[in-house]
Amino acid sequence: QVQLVESGGGLVQAGGSLRLSCAASGSIVSIYVMGWYRQGPGKPRTLVATITTSSSTDYADSVKGRFTISRDNGKNTVYLQMNSLKPEDTGVYYCSAVTGGYFQYTYWGQGTRVTVSS
Repeated sequence: QVQLVESGGGLVQAGGSLRLSCAASGSIVSIYVMGWYRQGPGKPRTLVATITTSSSTDYADSVKGRFTISRDNGKNTVYLQMNSLKPEDTGVYYCSAVTGGYFQYTYWGQGTRVTVSS
């Protein structure tokens, strides 16, 4: 079992910045990749960024150059630094963790809401 707790969401003006945090606990040894997804109003949940155990990163095209995903292994925490925020970045941001083994499984945090005003 893996537990994920997100924090750092809030209300920010367009052009501003936020840093989201995701703290992982439980059976963290089996985690292969962690990442951030978001779900805007009336939209499906989509990939924002991922980071693997080897620190390989991937980003959605819409956030490249603006968002940076990083991890602190000592704290078992993943961060998402969001700069130059746009109103279209508004949504609930979810932390995810994919565990390896015989069967892969994706865990999700409770989500943290980000609202970007014009």
